Amino acid sequence: MKRIDTAALDAARGKPGLAATIERFRFFNEVLEWHAEGEDTLIGPLLESVAPSVYATYEADHRGLDAAFAALRDAVSVRDPVETARATSAFKFHLDLHLDKEDAHMYRLLGERVPVAELGRAIGQMGRAAPRERFPEVVAWMYPLMSLDDRVSMTLDWQRGMPPQAFDGAVQLIKRAIGDDWAALSQRISNGARPTATPALHLGETP
Repeated sequence: MKRIDTAALDAARGKPGLAATIERFRFFNEVLEWHAEGEDTLIGPLLESVAPSVYATYEADHRGLDAAFAALRDAVSVRDPVETARATSAFKFHLDLHLDKEDAHMYRLLGERVPVAELGRAIGQMGRAAPRERFPEVVAWMYPLMSLDDRVSMTLDWQRGMPPQAFDGAVQLIKRAIGDDWAALSQRISNGARPTATPALHLGETP
């Protein structure tokens, strides 16, 4: 998201080449929508079962992100670089706060109060929230942006939550997405090593 925000600001200052960056953001927002839907459907009820009324604020954040994206979409549609830069900056600010709050609060509560196996099943289901035909795009976009620790957590969660055949297919997509980095990930996965007690529910480093 930082790169997208920077590109939008450059465009407002007269630099060409915004279109490709906005297309990247469009796909990024699709991924966020699938992720938010999975959280609302699967993670929200799980958190409510151990910490009632907590998830409502996160669901409200998702609606705020929807509104922020709508503002950006409108700015892009009329090809207004200044409004595009303003809308992109607002979206980034809101998203950064939302993800930081999830990491510091929601994931900590889940890690402390929900059994790992139960979380793994929910996250595996979240991994299937994207339309099946778009899943290769998600993996190809997401895994190169993630740290090794996040890759390990995400892959272990998919392994726990996906049927074996589906997980085998996901592994092939991950291999193609990260190339030579697969060796390090494979070694960690074979050891079953999770870097922290908190599952990788988040999106990793945003672009």
